[in-house]
Amino acid sequence: MWIGIKDGRYFVRHVCQDSDELSKYGWAQHNGRDFAHQVLVDQEMVLMTSFLKSKGEGSGYGGDWALRIDMQSEKFALDEDTLHIFFYLADEDEIVLSVRKEIIDFRDNSLLATGSRAEIGGWQLHLKSTDGLEVHYAGFKTPHIHNLSDLVQQNLGAQVRMFGRLQLSDSSDDSPNILVFQISGRIPFRTDITFVSGTDKKEPRVGDRVNSLTGVMLTNQLEEKQREFERKFEQCFNLADKSDSDSMIVGKAAIGNMLGGIGYFYGQSKISQPGNFNVKTHDNFISYWPAELYTAVPSRPIFPRGFLWDEGFHQLLIWRWDIHISLDIVGHWLDLMNIDGWIPREQILGAEALSKVPEDYVVQHPTNGNPPTFFLVLRELVDGLKKNKFTANESRGILDFLERAFVRLEAWFHWFNTTQTGKQMGSYFWHGRDNMTTHELNPQTLTSGLDDYPRASHPSEDERHVDLRCWMLLAADCLHSIAMLFEKESKSGKEYGSTIKLLSDFEILNQMHLDEGYGAYFDFGNHTEKVRLKEMNAPRELVREVLEVPELRLVPHVGYVSIFPFMGRIIPSESWILEKQLDLISNRSIMWTDYGLCSLAKTSTLYMKYNTEHDAPYWRGPIWMNMNYMILSALHHYSREDGPYRERAKVIYNDLRSNLIRNVVQNYNQTGFFWEQYDQETGKGKGARLFTGWTALVLLIMAEVYN
Repeated sequence: MWIGIKDGRYFVRHVCQDSDELSKYGWAQHNGRDFAHQVLVDQEMVLMTSFLKSKGEGSGYGGDWALRIDMQSEKFALDEDTLHIFFYLADEDEIVLSVRKEIIDFRDNSLLATGSRAEIGGWQLHLKSTDGLEVHYAGFKTPHIHNLSDLVQQNLGAQVRMFGRLQLSDSSDDSPNILVFQISGRIPFRTDITFVSGTDKKEPRVGDRVNSLTGVMLTNQLEEKQREFERKFEQCFNLADKSDSDSMIVGKAAIGNMLGGIGYFYGQSKISQPGNFNVKTHDNFISYWPAELYTAVPSRPIFPRGFLWDEGFHQLLIWRWDIHISLDIVGHWLDLMNIDGWIPREQILGAEALSKVPEDYVVQHPTNGNPPTFFLVLRELVDGLKKNKFTANESRGILDFLERAFVRLEAWFHWFNTTQTGKQMGSYFWHGRDNMTTHELNPQTLTSGLDDYPRASHPSEDERHVDLRCWMLLAADCLHSIAMLFEKESKSGKEYGSTIKLLSDFEILNQMHLDEGYGAYFDFGNHTEKVRLKEMNAPRELVREVLEVPELRLVPHVGYVSIFPFMGRIIPSESWILEKQLDLISNRSIMWTDYGLCSLAKTSTLYMKYNTEHDAPYWRGPIWMNMNYMILSALHHYSREDGPYRERAKVIYNDLRSNLIRNVVQNYNQTGFFWEQYDQETGKGKGARLFTGWTALVLLIMAEVYN
């Protein structure tokens, strides 16, 4: 937290967000465990923080940690070049924290605060600097951390009004559970903040441990951790011969921000009661059990919560860096499964996460799913076990995890296989579409993860969704492989085999979803193309108007959904349909751009169309990295398979890979951020910035590592 200036006024920055107009923020390096370095650029100010955790040898508890704050600027004017940084310590269990009252002058005593917890024993917080800094404090009692900036601003405002000074009050509420320290100084300056646990033990001396995590000793440890990060990065991704220096920097930021975005959440989801939930008032829900979730998030400032289908893509990257972190995350998600095998697709746990979510998206519906992308990761792990790619320790951990997780993975599969099935054997459709909507041009399919991608105009139980069919084949194939790994002879093992046989049957797939004229696979449902949004005058609003009676048919929209069988490698390498898929992908009038493959064909009637008066096109044109990664993976596969289209697949693969990397690197260099999506006309980043969720897959594209 720090004081910034906007429109000529002081204000407290508590979190980094798009509205702050920061030039840059994010992790330059992060190893996911005990080291990180980040850079924030705010106007002319550069704030750098480095984090280090030590084992705290002798403490008998969880270890010690240090935070280094570096402030730099070539030209920055605030209180005659004085800058104010706010560091806070909070106890979410509302255990009282104790502050040293005389910390206004800390030159002879670096102690800031003390306390005790059962998990870590006694603890102390210290601050050390040689730059003549001034320190003030305030203590607050509040159950919520996300309102902390308001509390700090109120305290500062009262001080300015009473004494004309911009500093905290050096006072505390009764029984505070949050302590905020204001560090003020002329820039440039540096300060080290150190936390030591187990201080109620006699040995080793606390002073020695504090000194080992400050000053020159901290500098040396941070430099060594940075070298370790560099070595591990090259070991994991082997980019030295595949990428230039700019791409390497972007790749390190991709893995750093992915790991730095991992968080711990605790709370209760809100679950609708079937048949009783009121969509308009968002009431009549029940609370899920209190649960914890360790998860990566798509974007800490915009989407600071767990998303089920995003997480599978996150883990494609994370497991290659640290398999143990990845298995821990997947395990936490599986622990959120209910007795029916359903997992809520968005995890909004705790008041802080809830404060960032629009009301319409809070309540989760137990009839609705989300793509089971964890099977992408599990398939890779099983394949790696078969090929002896892991160390003995890693293999034991993976095998132990898979054996324990198998019963839940089965339950998850059976939930899909009983609740999302269509009328025809081997067909599936995403539940949760609104068949009563009067304002959406095409009813959204949020459960598919592809939101406004056009499906059948009139949702019904007659629908067949080609992407869900492909996800189910992946899930069945992965579960069958795990069952065989443990030589599980069971009814379920045979069931997976029969499901695989049915869903991989090329003729049945073509009968259900292929349009031979397009050479593309389409959804099937009750559909008409003659739907529009018409302006109504009383009151003024856009209302959906249907100009012809829909009929059961294939839904003729080329885009990501229509090439799912290609992404799933279901199409034989010698089939003429594969050539048609390559035509669709490489055609500039359809999906090809200089920046990646767009989500919906330029020839589609809904290309870049608003879905409501205010809902801008989302999956109707812009370029998304997760789907481009899966398409590249398929191209890479077909470029190595014997067949008449092998060389063409290789050419398209090389060109697409080059376009994606170049555009992401260029955007990062120009803006300092990874973006949620990229404009198909200009290549510019769109949507949320600092979106280091699946956009970070660009690192695997650089490394040419595919699922």
